[in-house]
Amino acid sequence: MLVVLDGCTALELSTVKSTTSERSLTAQSKPPPTGSAPGELGLERLEGGPRWKLSGDRGQVVLLDVWATWCEPCRDALPLYEGLSKQFADRGLKVYAINVDEDATQISKFFETLKVTLPILVDPGAINSESLLHVKLMPTSFLIDRKGIIREVHEGFSDDVRAKYEREIEALLAEAP
Repeated sequence: MLVVLDGCTALELSTVKSTTSERSLTAQSKPPPTGSAPGELGLERLEGGPRWKLSGDRGQVVLLDVWATWCEPCRDALPLYEGLSKQFADRGLKVYAINVDEDATQISKFFETLKVTLPILVDPGAINSESLLHVKLMPTSFLIDRKGIIREVHEGFSDDVRAKYEREIEALLAEAP
């Protein structure tokens, strides 16, 4: 069972049904506090290739966006992250879209309609997103510094956050690696 309040910005990942089994995914805590490392996060890439690991991006500032195809605020947030990726990529920002849908077949179609080209990582049923990042709201984004430490956590999304993200990213990029 999924509980959705106010679009999906207040989505609680309490239960996700899998095609092979039913499993409970109750978020027991808030996202990891800023100043902590999110553990050894590793996910498959939608397009295949080597498994992505957060540790492989040490030395870069990383923005992780946890989203789902059925989430309307996620649809609004992804183009913003695409723009931030283009704006700051040459200075060391990496942006990844972590999808938590059980069925990955809809992800490519979803991205084609949005015209977004971010790298897509898959986390079916939010297993890693919940256990390592403690995600319980859609969308949730994380800004991680060059040392792999979570510096900012944003739950939900509103259209007026671009300037805030830009300030936070600028500050992290200005720090020594």
